[in-house]
Amino acid sequence: MTTASADQPVPSTKPAPAAAAPKKDGFATKIGRWTRRAPLQIFLMLVALAWLVPTLGLFFTSLLPADLISQEGWWKVVSDPSVATFANYRAVFDNEALVSSLWVTLQIAVGNTVLLVLVAALAGYAFAWLEFPGRDALFVVVIGLLVVPLQVALIPIFSIYNDAHLFDTVLGLILFHVAFGLPFGIFLMRNFFVGIPKDLLESARIDGASEITIFFKLMLPLALPAIASLAIFQFLWTWNDLIVALTFARDTKPITVEIFSQLRQFGTNIELIAPASFLSMIIPLVVFFAFQKSFANGLLAGSVK
Repeated sequence: MTTASADQPVPSTKPAPAAAAPKKDGFATKIGRWTRRAPLQIFLMLVALAWLVPTLGLFFTSLLPADLISQEGWWKVVSDPSVATFANYRAVFDNEALVSSLWVTLQIAVGNTVLLVLVAALAGYAFAWLEFPGRDALFVVVIGLLVVPLQVALIPIFSIYNDAHLFDTVLGLILFHVAFGLPFGIFLMRNFFVGIPKDLLESARIDGASEITIFFKLMLPLALPAIASLAIFQFLWTWNDLIVALTFARDTKPITVEIFSQLRQFGTNIELIAPASFLSMIIPLVVFFAFQKSFANGLLAGSVK
């Protein structure tokens, strides 16, 4: 039987000191923090209020009966909710011109968004990972097109559309919006694709995948946040467009042009214009809020490697 040597250290049996509890902020610290944040929070609240009041005013106006709109303000709905009615919205959907313009706007917004996303994603992938002569110079040209205002192309494209029989057609409006949305779309998608690790593409190529397969089965699923951001940008821009539709549409009127025409011809029928304007505004807002998480992720994608 062996005994412990006198020089051998004896392990300590004292318990390890407990971790110090985090120090709670005092009342003065919390007040100081709130004071520093208060100006920004108040400013943001004022901005939200400035945006919300006109929106609510338009909505409440759209609920007023026709005989009260010219006599009472929109706040009448707040003080006396019993006067609110949805008859104005039924009148909008009974108006063939407004319903047709909503359908035309939906065709243009969805059609050009889908086409733009597909072309911009293909071009962005090519600029990011494919080698071809003049790639960098061509990308510089694309960046330069970002600063070209669409107003300079209205008259030349008007002449081309007349010769090509694209004037006053849904296809003509779609192609115009795609053409002027492509520079930003290519720029956004290219910057996203550049942030994808090169080893991922090399592994797919070693496994025998073609570039088309890599793009559709590998790149597109990874690029969904950027695609969502681009789609929301383009959808909102197209839905709210007025100048392009006024130039290239005569009978094929989007909702913005139809509301403008109604306001110009029948300035007193606010009971029809107010609900139509609110519908025109709320649809893109619903789209934005439905995909706002993907929108934020897409804007930040590729910013940090």
